Amino acid sequence: MSRIESYAQALFNVAKSEGNLAEVEDELFRFGRALASHDELRAKLTDAKVPAALRQQIVEDLLGGKATDTTTSLVSMVVGTGRAHDLPKIIDELVEMSAAESNKVVAEVRSAIDLSADQRQRLAAALDAATGKTVELKVIVDPSVMGGVITQIGDTVIDGSVRSRLTHLREAF
Repeated sequence: MSRIESYAQALFNVAKSEGNLAEVEDELFRFGRALASHDELRAKLTDAKVPAALRQQIVEDLLGGKATDTTTSLVSMVVGTGRAHDLPKIIDELVEMSAAESNKVVAEVRSAIDLSADQRQRLAAALDAATGKTVELKVIVDPSVMGGVITQIGDTVIDGSVRSRLTHLREAF
């Protein structure tokens, strides 16, 4: 088992034992995506020259009151051990473990705007039918998509974005 898998398993076990696995998994997913997209935050949390206590305080200031205590503690622990650069990978592994626990696959969906409950339900149903599996959606708001959605399930990418359609039109001309 790799170090990333070991950390993911530990976080998974804690969240499961606390009884809020789904909520913690969702919060960790959103934090992982935020960390991956914010260079300054990532640099601060991964800088070995910044004392561990200060890096942990940054996490607590960011997540305190906005996430469960479990999520805050888990992220703080990983950051405190100097593994913040692995956090997105650890979280991805935990998300996969959580999905497998409930016999689901994870679909990462990028959309220019947040999807309504009805849109999420219809998309999940369409993906369930297309994959033959129960799909758990993780929606990421990404304005660069412009419209439509980009869905990734494992290595499979379904690009139904306006940006992609415009690119194809440009190439056709």
